[in-house]
Amino acid sequence: MLSPESAVVVRATLPAVGGALDEITARFYGTMFAEQPELLDGMFNRGNQASGEQRRALAGSIAGFAQALLADPDARPDALLARIAHKHAALGVTEDQYTIVHKYLFRAIAEVLGEAVTPEVAAAWDEVYWLMAGALIAREARLYQDAQVDPRKPWRQWTVVERREETPDAVSFLLRPADDGPLPQARAGQYVSVRVLMPDGIHQTRQYSLSNGPGDSLRRITVKRVASVGDAPEGEVSNQLHRAVRVGDELTLSAPFGDVVLDDSDTPLLLVSAGIGCTPMVGMLEHLASTGSSRPVWVLHADRTPADHALRADVRRLADQLPDPMVEFWYEQEGSEEAGSHTGLMDLDALDLPADADVYLCGSLPFMRAVRTQLLQAGIPARSIRYEVFGPDLWLVHAER
Repeated sequence: MLSPESAVVVRATLPAVGGALDEITARFYGTMFAEQPELLDGMFNRGNQASGEQRRALAGSIAGFAQALLADPDARPDALLARIAHKHAALGVTEDQYTIVHKYLFRAIAEVLGEAVTPEVAAAWDEVYWLMAGALIAREARLYQDAQVDPRKPWRQWTVVERREETPDAVSFLLRPADDGPLPQARAGQYVSVRVLMPDGIHQTRQYSLSNGPGDSLRRITVKRVASVGDAPEGEVSNQLHRAVRVGDELTLSAPFGDVVLDDSDTPLLLVSAGIGCTPMVGMLEHLASTGSSRPVWVLHADRTPADHALRADVRRLADQLPDPMVEFWYEQEGSEEAGSHTGLMDLDALDLPADADVYLCGSLPFMRAVRTQLLQAGIPARSIRYEVFGPDLWLVHAER
């Protein structure tokens, strides 16, 4: 894929470019939004920009793609590309937007690195960019085609038919298409983008996992209100949904996307989550229950207290419909007298986990790193552990393989 001439240049300049990527991406986003502010209206999340997460994710993906090309010039890093393509499809990213990104990204590279960006260096990294962009454009085109979505019109109106308070900070919205048309196809574990008009007139978008099974006649999302902590602002979309959306209101949703989906194998299954990371797991559980699955299923969840544990009753109800489930909960600050409940952080040492299990993992990055280490120590290979990140994926290009 990468020409030998460009590979030599990229290998020689990767330390310098990689070391400056954070500054490059900061300048890239700053200039692009200053000159094309409309991109902040529904395409880029302001919270991720303010926290720097989007910038770090972009820098990591570029560096990770370049490193992968150098390690194996004839292959593409499929996991990285698939994760990005699904996120893009859920936002309605179009082919022409890659040209806009290229314009501002390479201007930022030239401004930050100055005379080090010779014509040869610029051409080599241009090749890297378009190899990555071309692969993503092709993947996204297939995703749009399979989902029967026009990327120029990716949104659809949905009516809220029920609002359910799950915990003081989590609420579920049960939705049906406002046009009464058929539900789009979905797979257990996928998410949708929700596009919300904010009080200042700007649209903001956030992804939420489907927290019910894809075979249901309605769709459900469960939203945790993100509070302001320290210098970090509160979550714009989550708080607006909590404050303003009631039964009868409409929400604007994308079709379901996401590459962390439940497969149809009969191997043992571990659904491991913390906090609101339970939402895709509950969707998977409902799919297993509704299809009469006979897979051995372990549901392992960690939370602050039982009162903070969203969808706990749903987990119990759905697990009871499976032939031989194991359900274990850990509560950090307050215990529970329920069977299978523990006080403290999730600790898998006492569990006899099946080494041939397929694992789905969702929660904060520190939680997932800690639990992944425990899973590896239990003999479960890294290739069997799949994870979902709520927000820009800051782990993928740095995760151990």
